[in-house]
Parts: sequence; structure tokens; C-alpha cells
Amino acid sequence: MATYVQLNTGAKMPILGLGTWKSPPGQVTAAVMAAIDAGYRHFDGAYAYQNEKEVGDAIQQKIKEGVVKREDLFVVSKLFSTFHEKHLVKGACQKTLADLKLDYLDLYLIHWPSGFKAGDVLFPTDENGMIIPSNTDLLQTWEAMEELVDAGLAKAIGISNFNHEQIERILNKPGLKYKPANNQIECHPYLTQEKLINYCQSKGIAVTAYSPFGSPDRPWAKPEDPSLLDDPKIKEIAAKHNKTAAQVLLRFHIQRNVIVIPKSVTPQRIVENFKVFDFELTKEEMATLLSFNRNWRICQFIQAKTHKEYPFHAEY
Repeated sequence: MATYVQLNTGAKMPILGLGTWKSPPGQVTAAVMAAIDAGYRHFDGAYAYQNEKEVGDAIQQKIKEGVVKREDLFVVSKLFSTFHEKHLVKGACQKTLADLKLDYLDLYLIHWPSGFKAGDVLFPTDENGMIIPSNTDLLQTWEAMEELVDAGLAKAIGISNFNHEQIERILNKPGLKYKPANNQIECHPYLTQEKLINYCQSKGIAVTAYSPFGSPDRPWAKPEDPSLLDDPKIKEIAAKHNKTAAQVLLRFHIQRNVIVIPKSVTPQRIVENFKVFDFELTKEEMATLLSFNRNWRICQFIQAKTHKEYPFHAEY
């Protein structure tokens, strides 16, 4: 059972990582240390999560203890939308590296295809509450990302929340130096993303699934929203394997060769989420899980839907 996905750079990316979106700064250091102790080697973060300093503290502590070496770890971060202007990209990456106390990232992603007005405000909005775009070009931002690889700041570069038309534009870019190594997207049985995953994998782009449990702790959750962890059919599959619904939801991605990054700050769940390599879902169970698709997207990013690069108007 491969515990890695090989990227188009030749690097091996652990198929299971710890997500850190919505992990409070006060809890994320302990969470990352618990994860390293539990065997995790892949950590997914972003400038926008505003907790990279604390993630870096945990990594440094575990290196100092001799539990891991830097080269054992696979650390991912993301360029936020307010830094899409070509001259801002390197500084944004360096800020992340300084916070993480690292010399390089294993993978650096463009967090969203849509660029926002530059400045200190993460989500600059107009009087109608809609995002103020930057007049930036994705292909220019990509060139600046390529420069990070040449400068040794990132071993691999990729994208997140891109649709296949946006990916196609990068792949067809004249003078393209490095193909995206990874596309990180929301994915779970209610949003199975078959077309986009098949497209990416056919182009040699690895896929990472975020919100594999449907992000039950999202601030905008409504009581009537469907819940993956409470879905009786998913619980039924879990019971057959003597596993939890969460473990089935993670295994679902692993068997599609999709990298998955469950977020938790609870040590017991961090350990539980890692115990997904000792069972296998049947073909029928995989088909059942795929049949739950209802194109239910949690991270719709409605405030950006008027942006010319809003990714979710396209079918995939």
C-alpha cells in the first residue's frame, strides 16, 4: 500500500497530511507535535490561516528533540490572493518561510485563482461586500512561482481551487518552465469531483482533497446542512470494517490515489485519522460512496463570485 503519491517532480508526497485551516494558534502547536509523534510527515498550511508561526514552532521543537529531520517532512503552504502581483510573490513566500522557520517549502500553491487588491486586508471588499479584484494575470503569477523553484525557496509549485480551464491555460502557456505539481481542491462523497480529478491525474498533476469530512467546524454551517460524519450509509460501511466514519472518508481518497489532509487539534482524533492503512474498501463500497455525489460545495467563496477568475462557474 503506497503511502505516497509521486509528483511530476519525482518527489514523494505523503498521501495523508495534517490540515491546519481553522486550527487556533493556541492549539495548533500541540496538534502538529502530536501529529509528528503519531507518524504524520506532511503538513498543510497557508499564509491565510494566520497560524504559520505556531506550526513552525512545533516543527522546530520536534527537530530539536531529534524525532524528525527537516528532510523527513513535507511542508505545504499557499500564496494568498493579495500577493498575485508578480513583484509580491517572492516576499509572500519568504514571509511564510520566516514564520515556519524553514529554508524551503516542499510545495507552494497559489491558494485561489482569483487575485485580490494588494494590501494588509486579507479579504478587501467593496460596499456590496464583494471582493475587490487585482488586475493581475494568472500566467504572470505562475512565472513568479517558477522563479521560487529556481531560487530554491520551493521544491515544487502548484495550485488550489483551479478549474480545468484555468489549469489548461497554465499548461498551454508559451515558455512554461514548470508544470503545476498539485491541485488542492475540496473533495468528499457529496462533492466527488470525478471529472476534475481525472483531468488532473491525466495531466500528471497530483490532487489533494481538502475538507474530507465536509468541514463540520466551518463558521457558516447551517443546522439543515448534510453531515458526512453522521450519514447512516457511511456509518454502515465503517461498522463493517470496524472503523469510524472519519476513517472511511479518508480511505475513500487514498484508494483514488488522492492525497488527503484532515484537520484536527484533538490528539486522539489525530491518531485515529492516521489509522487508515490497515483496511481496504471494496469496489462496491467505493462505488456507493461515489454515488452520494450531490455537487454540494462547502467552500463556495460567494464574495468572489463576480471575479473574472472565480473558479466555480465552470462545470469542472
